[in-house]
Amino acid sequence: MTPTSIPARPSLLGVFGHPDDESLLAGGVLAQHAASGADTAVVTATWAPDSHRAAELSDALKVLGAGEPRMLGYADAHVPESAPGRPRLVDAPIDELVEALVGHIRAVRPQILLTHDAYGQLTGHPDHVRTHQAAVLAFHAAGLEHRYPDAGAPWQPAALYAATHPDSGVGELGALLTRVGKKVLSVPDGHVAATVDVSGHLEQKWSAILSHRSEAARERPLPGILSRLPADVRDPIIATEYFTRLDAGLTPVGLRGLMV
Repeated sequence: MTPTSIPARPSLLGVFGHPDDESLLAGGVLAQHAASGADTAVVTATWAPDSHRAAELSDALKVLGAGEPRMLGYADAHVPESAPGRPRLVDAPIDELVEALVGHIRAVRPQILLTHDAYGQLTGHPDHVRTHQAAVLAFHAAGLEHRYPDAGAPWQPAALYAATHPDSGVGELGALLTRVGKKVLSVPDGHVAATVDVSGHLEQKWSAILSHRSEAARERPLPGILSRLPADVRDPIIATEYFTRLDAGLTPVGLRGLMV
């Protein structure tokens, strides 16, 4: 798979589980789109809007040009104190999650929706899996007039992409994750619809990742793992982003140049 650069782009909304997922999985694509003048935004499912992770997310989105945080405010599956008084994302009713996401889709009116893959990325985090499930349902529901009528006027994004890693693209990252006891769940190469070279925005992406200071200071989270690597090892790991397409793919909108 040869990475491709992206020319002019349509509007884009990312839907991710935690603060830092947007920077790690799609920071380059978000930065490229914003640089082209396209509207970009991010919805984050977990952590309270008044938490330290929310402040870090705000800093990262400013670096990427992706607007202000849009946070659903559920608790992280592994950190219940991340949103005091709120249920964990994995325990919330799926219909409640879908309605919340439909509201953001209709407000932003993106042409492309990005989220996690069905595995929940390489590590299979339950919050990633739950976010994937809700985002897929919301993608289809957002364009239906009689679904969630109180969530705004219908809007149907043209394409739904999931951030992923193909078997051939795991490389050094796989060893780094297994070293700290994490899973490595990749997809067959043929599942990848867009392989995006984001090296032109690498400094921006890395700065956004480092904006998640509390994660970069810890040993097991990916920002912390990456921050301990020399640049010549780290840069190839984050310079390419992979996506699989989840909708029917009948419209000429994509991440491979955004006009496939």
